[in-house]
Order: sequence, then structure tokens, then C-alpha cells
Amino acid sequence: MSAIEKEMNSMQIIDLNAEWVFTLTDDPTYTSEPVTDGETVTLPHCWNHTDGQGGSQTYYRGQCWYQRQLQVTTEMLDKLLYLEIGAAGNIGKVYVNGQLAGESRCGYSMFRLFLNPWLIPGDNLISIAVDNRQNNDVFPLMADFTFYGGLYRDVKLLVMQDIHFDVEDHSRDGVYLTSRKIGGDAWELEICGRVVNKSPQTHTGTIRVQLRDQNGKIASQSSVEIEIQDTNEFRLINIVRDPVLWDGIEQPYLYTVDVSLIINGQVVDQRTIEHGFRTIEITPDQGLFLNGKPLKLRGVSRHQDYAGMGNAITKTQLEEDMAIIREMGANSIRLAHYQHDDYFYTLCDRQGMLVWAEIPFITIPSSADPDNLNAKEQLERLIKQAYNHCSIFCWGVQNEITIGVENENTYRMVRQLHDMAKELDPSRYTVQANVYSVANGSPLNVLTDLVGYNLYYGWYYGEIEGLGKRLDELHQLKPHVPLILSEYGVDANQQYHSYTPKVKDYTEEYQVKFHPNAIRTLEERAYMLGGYVWNMFDFGSATRNEGGIRGQNLKGLVTIDRKIRKDAYYLYKAYWSQEPFVHIAGRRFKNRHEAQNDILIFTNLRHLAIYKDEILIKKIESANKSEVLREFTLSPGENHIKVEGYNEHGSRYTDAVVLHLVQEREMSYVHVSPEQTNRVTNWFEKFDLSNAPAIELREGYYSIFDPIEELLQNSEARAVFEKFFGKMAEDPRFAPMRGVMSIEKMSKISRLNLPKELLPIINAELNRIKK
Repeated sequence: MSAIEKEMNSMQIIDLNAEWVFTLTDDPTYTSEPVTDGETVTLPHCWNHTDGQGGSQTYYRGQCWYQRQLQVTTEMLDKLLYLEIGAAGNIGKVYVNGQLAGESRCGYSMFRLFLNPWLIPGDNLISIAVDNRQNNDVFPLMADFTFYGGLYRDVKLLVMQDIHFDVEDHSRDGVYLTSRKIGGDAWELEICGRVVNKSPQTHTGTIRVQLRDQNGKIASQSSVEIEIQDTNEFRLINIVRDPVLWDGIEQPYLYTVDVSLIINGQVVDQRTIEHGFRTIEITPDQGLFLNGKPLKLRGVSRHQDYAGMGNAITKTQLEEDMAIIREMGANSIRLAHYQHDDYFYTLCDRQGMLVWAEIPFITIPSSADPDNLNAKEQLERLIKQAYNHCSIFCWGVQNEITIGVENENTYRMVRQLHDMAKELDPSRYTVQANVYSVANGSPLNVLTDLVGYNLYYGWYYGEIEGLGKRLDELHQLKPHVPLILSEYGVDANQQYHSYTPKVKDYTEEYQVKFHPNAIRTLEERAYMLGGYVWNMFDFGSATRNEGGIRGQNLKGLVTIDRKIRKDAYYLYKAYWSQEPFVHIAGRRFKNRHEAQNDILIFTNLRHLAIYKDEILIKKIESANKSEVLREFTLSPGENHIKVEGYNEHGSRYTDAVVLHLVQEREMSYVHVSPEQTNRVTNWFEKFDLSNAPAIELREGYYSIFDPIEELLQNSEARAVFEKFFGKMAEDPRFAPMRGVMSIEKMSKISRLNLPKELLPIINAELNRIKK
């Protein structure tokens, strides 16, 4: 057994990350028999670390096994032993000496199991079956990111006294901190939770709370005596005078709260929790106020994976992500589309990031889970486990859940999740992220406190400038609803470049062309809370193959390996960061075949000097965040371009690039789309759409509004579907949608490009088939 990671009096936390045996083979005998064909791994571990990001192997989804021997002494069995698993994607079943000890169907949440009933002195076999296959009652069912399999966070053993803070209520601490301003300089710090007594006797104990500032000085303390029978809840109130506020990235001040459980003068359990005092108020016309001051959310979205590692990332890589985000000047992060590593929420607390935290209730609801129990369980775990992070200001209850269907059942599910979040945590807001096709007047837009829209004008549909028009229409129709731009962005492969960037050319230049409009649109509209760039980093999306890179979504401002900051990253840094810098865009557009070039410079400095081959050619004094050197003439061969920027103190900041003037266009810079012979756009070309009839519905007959699964169950209706859509329904990626999606709803998916004239033609044929 490995060394003790942490010890608090009678409580121990033991690291169990080492000495696991892993196998891709799914053999039911592994519940009780040793794995025979495995490899030794150290956790965190992910088996899709390459195939889930476009590697040469086939993306593997299945049930795999992890095993480890756990040596337990007789003395340890006198204590209470809990296995803590940071996450198992997406289903984890834990067997101890051949007996099922418990399972988790929440692939992004921490879960704990009480082990004592199954343990014996000596060696114990821990077997964990982890399954990332498609399962129609475990979210996410379908999404544009890789569903990584593995034990991809830490695994620990908790050794506890009979009397302790609850570790089995889905929470992380068993203790919840809530602070409220109650007038003047006075704040109320509420500390509540639950104590569990698994001994046969009733005990009298004390809950002691001490609030310490960053110098270790006690700022407030209180205690309460409780009689502990089996399970007892407690609640204390500390009054704190004039605390230093947690004020976002400007001043992320954190206190430390020690909550101790004392029996007969001995501390038997303790929690040490960082806490920030802050107020957040959100209005529909003036946006968000942090501690009474207006704050525009300059946000980025983040997926948790990393090149070559999948979701099995280290603390060092979490810290690297935060450093990159902070350098760019963001003040908020949408942690999409699921619960993230708890340490990253801690980094957000410490760095002053406002966080949108959410669950993977995404794309389509489950036809196998009509009560939406899995989404509710994931929401409960998210809120209870992340409750004590002051950086979180809202709980996200759905993302684009109407792609497959939007009806009264959808509204019921979202309403229930909102109500549940409010019951678990009345102190925070609820939020949702709607797909663009959700009508401005949809009932969805009154079901949560805040409403986000994922809008990709200028990429999937419309023109870049359509973003502001849509937001204004939303606000005019729903002026009482606070609005957030929850996603926006375009794919960019840093290999591709163009003098005339356009939609779907995947160039860095089009990404740079796209984002200034979004920045201005949000800054100019006081009613907008702000927005979240999609995405901070490129991320794994195993079913994708576009933009010249397979298995990845390329909308990141930084590559998936974090090695390259695309030019658009520096555009945002110029607008958002106070750290002086200068950046010349287009450095990877190295071989230029035109002598006259526009050179783009991003900077937050007012004074610039531009050099070509060490000769000063121009000085600029401007407050612009981007400057364009128009018709900059390149000479044959190498051209050394340098820009020096100066601040008011005379400090110098430099960037330089080398560009080559070549005779012919560099074709490796051009994206060539692969032939796509199975797209819907090809299927409908053979149909005459010139005389499409009006859509009429006949009672008792099939229509384009029926779920596709129902059409497939009737041979005639199936034939109509396959006439127009071929074997699409047999695609495993489409299978999860069949039970909830209709043909009419398919027409709302922009990438399918279904012409509206096709719908009445399909409907007329279905209307001839009796149910």
C-alpha cells in the first residue's frame, strides 16, 4: 500500500493511484479472478488517449477492467474504509473480492463506496469495470466531443473514525459554506452539514469553526454542541465584520475555514475549506455586478482533455491551462459540458475566475429515462461536490438539448432541473445554453434565471454580422431575461492560410476575421452579461473529420497540445489583458506569393515602431488593439519584420517574424475538402423540389413530425425514410437520436442542409401510410 498522502488526526487519505492492472478485454471472471492479459498502469488513466483524438486506431468504446490488490490490516478494519474514485467514464462498477460494492453512472463525478463489509485482513482484490459504450440512460448520449473511457482522476482510500462528517451524501466535504452580506460591513457565514455516527453509542460532540485570513489570523470563530446518535445535521452562523472581498481577477482573496468535529476533546474529523466573500447580482438590462461593480464576462469555454492523454490530465496540466487563460486576460470560464476536476475549480477560486459549471444534459434527452433521473443525479453530485467553490456563479442545466426534440416534455425536464438546483443551492443562478434554432419566444427562455445561446453566425449559418441582430431581437422580445452568449467561434487549422479568408476554409486568417465582431458586439451591448469563446483549446471529438485534422474540434484559440497559440488568441489578449505585449499575426503564413501584403499587429501598447531588415520604416501612435500595415512590400527571399512596442514608462516589448516571398502559391496552406458521397445534400438532388405542396397532417397517419424510431417500426414508413435518407438510421452515431428526433427536427440541423421544399414532399408520402 502506498504512502499516506494526508493525515488529519484520526483521518487518513491514502493514495491508491499506483499498481493497477488494466485490460481492454471484457471478461466477467475479472470480478473475482486476476486479469491475465493486462498492463500495469498508474492512475489517472484513459484508454482513448490517442484514438479519441484522431489516432490511427479505431475509437474504442467498451467495458474495460482495472484491478489492484489492497492490503488491509486488522487495525485498519477497526476504522471505516471508503474508496474514493475521482471519476470513471462513463459507468463504473466496483467489485471487492468478487462482490459488487457499488457503481456510478455519472462519468464526470466523484463517488465513494463503503468497503468494510467486503474486506478481509490481508490482500483484497479491487476490480473496477469501466464502460464508455453508448448507454441510453446515461448522459451524455450524443455530443461533439470524445466520450473518454478510464479511471481518469485520482483514486484514494479514506480511513475514518466511527464518527465523522458525512462522506456518502454525494458531497465532497460533507460541509457547506454560504456567505451573505447582511448590511453595512457585516456578513453572515453559514456553516452546515451532517455528522454520521456508526458506533453503537450516542456521543456528545462539538462542531468548532475558525475563519482565518491569509496571514493565519482568526477573523471569526464559533462552536456548537451536538448530540450524535446516527445522523445529525448541524448549522452554525458566524458574523464577520468587513472581510476582504473576493473580487474576481483583480483581487481573488480567500479565507480559510477550519471545521472540526471534536469528541472528548479529540478532533476526530476536520475539513479545511477556502472561502471567498463576494456578492453577485445579475440584471437583464445592465448585466452582472460583482460586489456592486459592473463586470462584463470576458469568458472562454474549456474542455478538460489534453493531447496524448485524453481526460487523464495532471495537476501540472491543469495549472498550465489556467496560466494560458489568465495570460489572455479572461475573467470567466464556462467549464463545459460536464463536471470538471475539483482542482480546476480550486484554481478558478484562487485566480478570480467566475465559473459557469454544468452537467452533460446535452443534445438529446433519453427515451429510456423519462423521469430524467441520470441528469438529476449528475446535477446533485455537481452541486454538492462543487458547492464550496466561490468562483462558481451559476449552474448549467442543459446545453442544446433541443437538437433532437423540443416539446412540453423538454420544458418539464429543464424546469425540474432548475427547481432542483434552487433547492440544493438557493444562493446561485441557474443557466441554460440553447441551440440557435430555439425560437426567441420559446418557453425555454423563461425556465432558468439566465439564458445563453450558442450562436455561430458566419460559420454554420448566416453572416458574421448576424450575431448582433439576433441578440437584439432576443432582448427586445424578452427584455426581462438576462442573456449570455454561451458559445461562438470557428474552426481554424494553424496550417492553413489565405489572403482572402472565407467561411469553411479553416484558416487562421478567417478565425481572426471572425472574432473582432463578437468582441465588439458583446462590449457594445450593456444588456449582455458577456460571452464564452468556443473554445479555449482544440479538443478531442472522435467522430469528426474536418479542417484537415481527424478526431478533433479545431475551434480552439490554442492547439490541443497547448504548444501553439493561434493568432486569434493574441487578438483577445490585446482586448482583454493588461500585460504589455506586441504580436505580429501570420507567422505561420510564412511563404507568401504576393509582394504586397497587409501585416496585422495585435497589441495593447500605444507606441509602435516597425522595422524591416533592421531598418525603421514606420512609427505608430494609436489606442487600437489591432493595427494593419497595408501593402507592406516584401522583397524576394527572406524578409525580417520586427515590431517594438513601448509603454508610458519606456519599457520595450518586441516581436519578430520572417516571411518569404516565393513565386508560387504554397498549396499546403489550402484546405481541400474530402469527397463526401453520403451527405444529405447529395441524396435530395434527385428529387423534384419545384412544386412542393403545403404540409398537411392526417389524423392516424404518419408524418414528418413523428419520431424516426416510430417510422422505422413500420415497413412502409421505413421505406419512405430510406428513400430520402438512405441508411442514415443505421449509423451508430445517429442511433441515440431516433427515439426523440423527427424529420422535421432534422431540418433544423444546419450541417444537414435539408431544403425546406423537401419536407412537404416527404410528408405527403408519409401521410398516405396509416398507423
